[in-house]
Amino acid sequence: MPTNILMPALSPTMEKGNVARWLKKEGDKIKSGDVIAEIETDKATMEYEAIEDGTLAKIVVPEGTQDVAVNSVIAVLAGEGEDVKAAASAAKGAPPQKATEKKAETVAAAPPSAAPRPQKPSPPTVEAVPATRGNRIFSSPLARRLAKEANIDLNPVQGSGPHGRIIARDIERAKSGKGLRAPSIAPALGAAIAPAMSDAQVRALFEDGSYELIPHDNMRRTIAQRLTASVQTIPHFYETMDCDIGRLTAAREEINAAAPKGKDGKPAYKLSVNDFVIKALAVALQRVPDANVSWTESGLLKHKHSDIGVAVALPGGLITPIVRHAETKSLSAISNEMRDLAARARERKLKPHEYQGGTSSVSNLGMYGIKDFTAVINPPQSTILAIGAGEERAVVRNGQLAAATIMSVTLSCDHRAIDGALGAELIREFKTLIENPVMMVV
Repeated sequence: MPTNILMPALSPTMEKGNVARWLKKEGDKIKSGDVIAEIETDKATMEYEAIEDGTLAKIVVPEGTQDVAVNSVIAVLAGEGEDVKAAASAAKGAPPQKATEKKAETVAAAPPSAAPRPQKPSPPTVEAVPATRGNRIFSSPLARRLAKEANIDLNPVQGSGPHGRIIARDIERAKSGKGLRAPSIAPALGAAIAPAMSDAQVRALFEDGSYELIPHDNMRRTIAQRLTASVQTIPHFYETMDCDIGRLTAAREEINAAAPKGKDGKPAYKLSVNDFVIKALAVALQRVPDANVSWTESGLLKHKHSDIGVAVALPGGLITPIVRHAETKSLSAISNEMRDLAARARERKLKPHEYQGGTSSVSNLGMYGIKDFTAVINPPQSTILAIGAGEERAVVRNGQLAAATIMSVTLSCDHRAIDGALGAELIREFKTLIENPVMMVV
């Protein structure tokens, strides 16, 4: 039987993708592991590997096609010994396959290095809302007993039984934070949320010919969706401190001047202020472990390592590559790793595991001369640190005016997971480390 090759979901938030390029043509023999296409997501371009042998019978979606829904059929593979023409004809006559949402936990469970794979059609997915009648949530007696024993609220649990009924396996998954629906804010706010203006209403405010319409690409749509969800579902609060980075700038100059040179005459590393910031935040999270958490409906995930995301500007958007286990790495290692990640990010060559997840993030606009700002938290993280420009300011020392290089930093916190005093502990530890950089290496 022919195998449908589907548009893969390469991240939990991906709903659509672009078929950038077909590397095989109709009639080509394909072996398992062959790269058959390049799929463009909102963040990167990924190679699509075949997992079965056969012949590419029909390309349903031509290259260059944009906004193809996840799980839509993009090609048909005829198996060994199957009639290729018959498989192609069946593809032509088949009605368009309805796209279904790929479960986020399925993506998360895949190994980081896994490439997108062709998928066989799956049975219809269970309705993604709980089976309810009035205030009653339908669940099996065993599921209710297990939920009571584990002190789990059934409201956010997504049922996988018939008609969305919650069964025992759903409770087991809920214990580890999986299979839970995102909370809806609409009932809570009700009419407080004003409806957004339609495209026609916005355009009607401007004279015809006075503007150019630039269609959104996948990256801009994803950024809009994720940041809207963040500010609507995460209760943000902000804490700001001024940091004296005089010792940091002196140490940076001294370290860079002493960097060994390679055979090409280039220094082995060149530290930036941002490298110190990444290291300081990573170590601060280790010193205040209760702030190194992620919120889930079933409990807090308390992370053992500091995986720091760093916002990198791209044409038309941004991406946040992650320095894993940053607390264990030297400043020079962080610098070189960040340089590589940023370069590949701008080329859209990062793999999903290099920009998904993370326990906190850094957004640095200091190089643009921004004095201070607040950054939006990137779920599932609970904090993000906004870094302003280091500038000379007048300070008072021992009752005397003096000049100092001051950098303002603002910590955004998720109030569900972190309270004001805990956030203050974290930013205070950061300030201590950034003002005394020698403490980062002991």
